[in-house]
Amino acid sequence: MRNIARLSAAALLATATLAQAQTIRTEKNIALELANQIAAASVAACSAKGYAVTATVVDRAGTVRAVQRADNAGPHTIAASLQKAYTAASARNNTLAMMEGAQKNPGAANLVHIPGFLLLGGGVPVRTGNDVIGAVGIGGAPGGHLDEQCAVAALEQVKDQLK
Repeated sequence: MRNIARLSAAALLATATLAQAQTIRTEKNIALELANQIAAASVAACSAKGYAVTATVVDRAGTVRAVQRADNAGPHTIAASLQKAYTAASARNNTLAMMEGAQKNPGAANLVHIPGFLLLGGGVPVRTGNDVIGAVGIGGAPGGHLDEQCAVAALEQVKDQLK
């Protein structure tokens, strides 16, 4: 009888622990220092190619962590970079790939109707392992594919911090 009571108590404790573990989550997110490094590296990568851009870095929820705007970058680049970063973080995908998918798939074309989404190249998720911890969006180069190249170059510079 005592063994049954002990087993029952242990089972209840294990069930309570499991239930608690399922209600509280631990998530990785981008730190301000890293966000600033990515924004600066993005602007520098594009500036080296002669492009005046704005780079916005958002956290995993799409909230702004860092913005850098190059001298002579157009005012529209601020909103474009934010929307690209938000889209990449939210969808956990490169915006160039999403744009190409939407062009090929009429159902995916409706993504443009989601508030804040911008299906143009230049938004790239920031990953550590399999976790998306944020995203960088760049606007201002003469083509979204060029914005994306700058974002990828910036992430390459900080790759050791993302391990």
